[in-house]
Formats: sequence, structure tokens, C-alpha cells
Amino acid sequence: MIDEIPVSNRARPIEPRKILTIVEDVKRCTLCANELPLNPNPILQVSATSRVLIVGQAPGIRVHETGLPFNDPSGDRLRHWLGVTREVFYDPKKFALLPMAFCYPGAGRSGDLPPPARCADTWRKRLLHELTDIRFTLLCGRYAINWHRPDTVGQLLTTIVKESGSRDTQVIATPHPSGRNNGWFAKNPWFDEDIVPRIRRRVRVALVS
Repeated sequence: MIDEIPVSNRARPIEPRKILTIVEDVKRCTLCANELPLNPNPILQVSATSRVLIVGQAPGIRVHETGLPFNDPSGDRLRHWLGVTREVFYDPKKFALLPMAFCYPGAGRSGDLPPPARCADTWRKRLLHELTDIRFTLLCGRYAINWHRPDTVGQLLTTIVKESGSRDTQVIATPHPSGRNNGWFAKNPWFDEDIVPRIRRRVRVALVS
């Protein structure tokens, strides 16, 4: 789906009402109701004029309970990478927060279960098509990377992160900011030293351009 990573395309008019209609449909979605451990509670943040796209995995239990994307320690780490405050982060005109699945999938042996593929298959292309003003995209974790960058499937995560962060590109891939990846971050201090500053620069440019 590499050709479906949104980039700014102002040649096509922005249609705020259209994306709002899709979001309303998402909020009513019950396709996975029989497979979820809790009632469906689709959580996303998006605007037709969003400048930065953040692609995560799926809401955790705290996000499910509060209804606010990345309202947990992984969100604190993500906002540190981006160099923005909570107020800026939760402005849909600035940030689109579209995980690979919109509802809490439940817990597994070593963390939350994978995001159900049905969610992305049903909604993702429709939403991304309306994001005509995206200037920068951050792919957080394997599920986001594999869907948006199928050309990287089978590569080591470290290789993908180094490659995407070293190029002058509108897309950077990262590990998921979850605490479960603390070991990876400890072993790879270059991420904070080299990649995080590049993420911040690209976010600043995206928000002011």
C-alpha cells in the first residue's frame, strides 16, 4: 500500500463533510462485535485538514476507557518524539490519529492482541483518500509498517527504521512507542540521538507549511 500513504494533494478539493460522514459510519461500526472482549468503541482523530498522520496499532484498555487516542504512557513517549504538547497533539486540524484498528482487541499472552484486519480492510482506504493535506506520516510499529510499506515485509525492524529515518522523505517508520519496546530503545540509542530530531524537524515543517 505504499502508494496509499497520504501526501499533500491540494489539486483535489478538501471535503470536510465527506470525511465527517465516514467517521460517523466508523463510530457506528459493529463488524467485530462478536470477536471483541468489550463493546465496540471505535477511537480515532481525523480532520480533512490534518497535516501529520500518526499510524498506530489499536487502542489499549486505557484508551478504550477514556476514548482518547494515545492517552497512555506510549502516547507520552510519542509526543516526546514529535516535540508537541497534548494540546497540539489533540488538535485534529494538525494531527490525524488513525490506528490499524479502531477498537480495543483484547489482551494476549505478551500484550494486546493484533488489530483485526477487517477494520483496515473496511475503513482505511476510504479515510486515507480524504486526507489531501497530509505533509508527514509516522508509522508506529510492525502492523502499521507492513500495511503501508509492504515492500519492507521480512526486513528487520532496525533496518527499516534506519532506512526510513535517513532519507529526505515524508514517511518515517518507528517501533511502537509502547513500554514493551523499552529493550529495543535501550539497545538502539541512535534512535533518540538521530531519528527523533529528524521526526521533530519534519513535524515542525508540516505544521507551518
